[in-house]
Amino acid sequence: MTPPILEIDDVSMRFGRFQALTNISVTFQPDRLTAIIGPNGAGKSTFFNIISGAFPPSSGRIIFQGSDITGSAQHEFTRLGISKSFQITNVFKHLSAHENIRVAAQMPVSRFALFKPRSSLHELVDQADALLARVGLTRVRDKQAGDLAHGQQRALEVAMALASQPKLLLMDEPTAGMSPEETVTMMNLITSLSAERTVILVEHKMKLVMGICERLIVLHQGEFLAEGTPDDIRTNDEVKRVYLGQG
Repeated sequence: MTPPILEIDDVSMRFGRFQALTNISVTFQPDRLTAIIGPNGAGKSTFFNIISGAFPPSSGRIIFQGSDITGSAQHEFTRLGISKSFQITNVFKHLSAHENIRVAAQMPVSRFALFKPRSSLHELVDQADALLARVGLTRVRDKQAGDLAHGQQRALEVAMALASQPKLLLMDEPTAGMSPEETVTMMNLITSLSAERTVILVEHKMKLVMGICERLIVLHQGEFLAEGTPDDIRTNDEVKRVYLGQG
């Protein structure tokens, strides 16, 4: 059996007296598309922040490709191959689409080329162009990011996350604020990306996750509730009760 790419081992998180997560244990297999779902207050955002390295858990372990990375700095998560796109679009709006990706691609290598002119890093230009093509933004290459449509900005942020060549891509509500047409475009992109690497996403649009994800993990009030295929989750009585509002 293929070893998991990510293991969450008995993870809990407290903020003062508030218990945000309690004893979460779950594994993620490589090259699969998984969604984390649950009602508001289920702990999805806290869980995502922990597995992206935004902050360490109060207890428990995070194991990535067999190594315990609990408590490592967020840039170490990125260096190891974990990258995240955010719920709120996080691009440099005054830079062009191409410049945004080139900056993201340059971050991992610039510290090793301190005396090398940025203009000479031709491979980064090529990498940025390839990533623009990957997310369907070639035609807006030189347009300022702030002038792009919302869906294009979200796609640009995905390209920036891909610039570090992650093994694990985390996507926080990738279709938030999108029109139906933009949502379909992003769904197709997510599906194609999951054929190349492990993808974990948080998403409120049930039709989306049920349509494209191989596996769903359900949280409720900071605890693990259920996991399985979309069909498993659809027919789970406890999930229907707490998440879908059915008695």
